[in-house]
Parts: sequence; structure tokens; C-alpha cells
Amino acid sequence: MTEPQFSPLIVDAHEDLAWNILTFGRDYSLAAQETRQREQHTETPNRNGDTLLGWPDYQRGRVAVVFSVLFNIPLRHKAGPWDNLYYETAEQAHTLYRRQIDCYYRLVEEHPDRFRLLQTRGNLQDILNDWQEAGKSTHPVGLVILMEGAEGVRQPEEVEEWWELGVRIIGPAWSGTRFCGGSREPGPLTPEGYRLLEAMADHGFTLDITHMDAQAALQALNVYPAGIIASHANAAARIKGVDGNRHLPDEVIRSLIERDGIIGIVPLNPFLDASWKPGDGRQAITLRHVVDQIDYICQMAGDARHAGLGTDFDGGFGMQVVPAEIDTIADLQKLVPLLADKGYNPDDITAILGGNWLRHLLYLLPEGL
Repeated sequence: MTEPQFSPLIVDAHEDLAWNILTFGRDYSLAAQETRQREQHTETPNRNGDTLLGWPDYQRGRVAVVFSVLFNIPLRHKAGPWDNLYYETAEQAHTLYRRQIDCYYRLVEEHPDRFRLLQTRGNLQDILNDWQEAGKSTHPVGLVILMEGAEGVRQPEEVEEWWELGVRIIGPAWSGTRFCGGSREPGPLTPEGYRLLEAMADHGFTLDITHMDAQAALQALNVYPAGIIASHANAAARIKGVDGNRHLPDEVIRSLIERDGIIGIVPLNPFLDASWKPGDGRQAITLRHVVDQIDYICQMAGDARHAGLGTDFDGGFGMQVVPAEIDTIADLQKLVPLLADKGYNPDDITAILGGNWLRHLLYLLPEGL
């Protein structure tokens, strides 16, 4: 007799919820399917694909915690007239990032039974206790605020303000910033970047090296004394036809593992095979490609403590460009039997799907109720 599949809690280390709410008016208290129906005759699917996210889908997939992103785009990378969250100056960026903070506070105020901000270990434990309570069919989803691209920090000393507002993770780059080189715009840490890291460490922020150029990431790994992760990045060595500096070279992965860091694998087709094109069809990329990325990290580490998930779902793409088996985020539970077939035991699978991120959060978050 086949044993029933167990369903571990999932932690997703990267979702651009506020950007979607403010840009497209998405309501993440709804199921993904309902949002798709609402957007059927709009331009949103052409600009951002069909959504993969919604609170009912979190429930079905046992997604207990989401790293909820603050993201705004530099003017030079603006995608079109519809792309209204852009900035030219640090002052403009600061205003936009504060607006997204307000967006998350409004989300939890409007749906307190569905979403809660996680700022302390006590907050996290409350969420976990709820998900472990027998007989409950629905549970709140915890939101950990992550700032992607630190241009909203006008001066390094200002990180104290962002900590008080609830930000717990900062990634200095998206493209290149005044702090360091980034995706498509390589370069090292700048003097201001070093000052930013020093100020972040003083307050206990986790550093997210995703999007940092490899040179800057290695410099940061050498000097940053607090927690370090890559919230949503894949191993460059396992991406067919990869080009550019978006993903992690082995040297960075090894250094991150040495620092007890975690890498969130992105289940996006071009990030699994850079030669993939929409015309190739969704069936060309499957969840086995995701498992291959996870396994690469685990084999390099010699254990399952350093791989996780960082989907980046709804971050400029939708259902049309993710592996064939995924309709919504709930389908990430389909990784369980695939990882088991690869030889991973239940403890390992639990760690990969969410336990590793929970371990990091228990280290990151301050004590408190």
C-alpha cells in the first residue's frame, strides 16, 4: 500500500505582493482563479501574466510564511506607461518604499484573520502554533518584509527607521545601485555600500545577496557579520545557456553555505533553462528541473540545510512561464514526491520546503510577543 504524501509547511522567500497590489490592484485575499477571472478582459495578464497567488491557494499549499517584498523600479528600467512605481532619486524611492510598507499594514488590518506581519519570534511562533492546531481548516499567513534594492534608504543610518517599520531583510541591489553592482550592471561594493552593511549589521538585518554582482556579493560575504541569504536565485552552473550575472556562480554558493546561508530556488522557466522560450510550451520545463536546482545546492553543501524556495511569483511573470505542473503556488507540494524519489527523507524535504527558512527566522527575528 502506498503511504499517503505528507505535506510540510512551505515558506516562500520572495513575493512582490505590494508591487502587484499598487500596480494592478490585485487582491490577495482572493483565490488566484478568481483574480484571473476578474483580469480576463484587462491588460494585466499581458503585462504580468496570470497570477499564481491568493490566500485560498496558500491554504491548499500550506504556505505559512511569505517574505513580502518592497520593490520599485529605477526610471531607466521602466517597462512602459503602466509601470507607475518608478524613481529617479533616493528621495522618490524612499516615498515609494514607504507607500509599500503602508500597503502591507493595510493588508493585515483589512484581513487580520488571513495575514499577519512577522516582526518578532513571538509573532512567528503564533503563526506556527495556528498551523499546527488540530481541527483548523484555515490559518493566517505570516508576512516578513524584505526590501529589494536599497535605494529607498537615503542614508545608511536610516536603516533604524526601516527596522522600526518592520523591515527585517535588505537586498542592496536589483540593478546596480549606489551601494553595489547588480543584475545587468556589474560592479563592486561602493564605500556607501560598506557603510550600509555596517549600519544593517548594527540592527541585526539579514543581508539578501540576490541581484548583487558576484564581486559585490563575495565582498559582502567576507565582511557582513550577521545573517546572509539569497532569497530568490538559482545556481548558474545548472542553467542551460545562462548568460549575465543574475544567478549564483559556484564560488558565491560555496561562500554562502560556509556562512550557513540559504538559497531560495526560483521555479521560473528561463531561470531553469535560459534557452527556453514561450513558444517551446510549458511541458518543456517541469518540476524535476526545480528539484535538480535544489539537489545541486544540497550536494554542494553535503546536507539539506541550505536550499529553500523563493518563487518570485507574480514578479513580472505569471502561470504561463513556470513549470508545467504549477497552476498556483499550492502546487509546490508536488515537489514532495519528486524529492523523495531523489532520495531525500521527510526531514530533509521538510527543511527544504520551509524548515530552513524558519530556522533562519528564529535566528533573525528579535524576541518579543
